[in-house]
Amino acid sequence: MSQSAPASPGPDRPRPGTAGFDALVAEAEAAEVDGWDFSWFEGRATEERPSWGYQRLLAGRLADPAVRAALDLQTGGGEVLAGAGPYPPAMAATESWPPNLARATRLLQPRGVVVVAGPEEPPLPFADGAFDLVTSRHPETVWWPEIARVLAPGGTYFAQHVGPETVFELSEFFLGPLGGEVRRLRHPEVERVQAEEAGLEMVDQRTERLRMEFHDIGAVVHFLRKVVWTVPGFTVEAYRDRLRELHERISAEGPFVAHSTRTLVEARRPA
Repeated sequence: MSQSAPASPGPDRPRPGTAGFDALVAEAEAAEVDGWDFSWFEGRATEERPSWGYQRLLAGRLADPAVRAALDLQTGGGEVLAGAGPYPPAMAATESWPPNLARATRLLQPRGVVVVAGPEEPPLPFADGAFDLVTSRHPETVWWPEIARVLAPGGTYFAQHVGPETVFELSEFFLGPLGGEVRRLRHPEVERVQAEEAGLEMVDQRTERLRMEFHDIGAVVHFLRKVVWTVPGFTVEAYRDRLRELHERISAEGPFVAHSTRTLVEARRPA
């Protein structure tokens, strides 16, 4: 999603704020949702980015001469990793969702990255201590013991996680109030304990809360189709009445505002 002010829509796109509900929803339903390219949202939604610049930091980690083998978990369509090269002599990435897998293979394989298909849960198909660096951007699940297992002694896990209560304003609009247990998911304190229980030392951990704006109902539909854990089981038909209500609210009051949280994580396996 864009960081800049909303741009004007192209000539073949409905104009947010003036297009009808059905046209905006139909356009969003027809859009592809594979990969982690958010360019579709240009002019439709904005999201602040964390101050640290994960991709830039990732590139620095991958360029470290001490890193001879690295693994990127849940690489999505490979967009982030593709922009963070050059890579160490051995570079692998995993992805399980077929549309993302195909995209990541096309993007990363020509760059010398081995893209591994299969379920991204224990056991990963790698030997103990195989990697000096394990990375991930926005993993759906963090398998801390497995990360610790494939890291070499002295190796580092470097990642950007989705933090707690991300886009809860949107989730609760459709699902109603979410309980305390859900609000603790992905909490940095919980993740720190989980990392330490797996035998890792937390070196750096910082979280930022970031503003998001949805400027039309099409952006909301596309986001919920793409980021599926926001409203599990979302379909337009199941939530059409609430979508129409939100469309009318945006038309009358302006952008729907939500907030994401992001956590930068650096953990090390003791040497």
